[in-house]
Amino acid sequence: MKIEIMNEKFDPWKALVDYKKNVLLNDSSIGATSVFVGTVRDFNDDEEIDSMELEHYPGMTEKYLEDIVNTAIKKYKIIDGLVIHRVGLLEPTDPIVIVATWSEHRDNAFNATRDIMEALKAQAPFWKKESTENGFRWVTPSVEQEENTNEI
Repeated sequence: MKIEIMNEKFDPWKALVDYKKNVLLNDSSIGATSVFVGTVRDFNDDEEIDSMELEHYPGMTEKYLEDIVNTAIKKYKIIDGLVIHRVGLLEPTDPIVIVATWSEHRDNAFNATRDIMEALKAQAPFWKKESTENGFRWVTPSVEQEENTNEI
């Protein structure tokens, strides 16, 4: 399992390939890989977004993410999981997060990736501040995100 919080831009696809090649060593028991990549949009709540700033609490955030991934590993019997998340100032189209899971079967990988992402969005201690033409605003999790995390 790898959990990483980054302050600089990253290529999620390169990170994925590098992890599978260098850490999983092309494990032949892996039958499925599920990947989610989140990027910054240029709109939210019907308003244009110029940029977004993500803050976190070092140490605490990584622990939350570890717990989320470990729960998914046990629940879905996945082989491994990867979460890389950006913090700092981001612009539209910048990758924010990659969540990847590996398992013997696709259902386990699909479900684990979704659960990890939903829990990350609703529970992990990240704070998002969007910059718009009307100034800054803090983003709060939607009710749907909070309800989906009750499944984990």
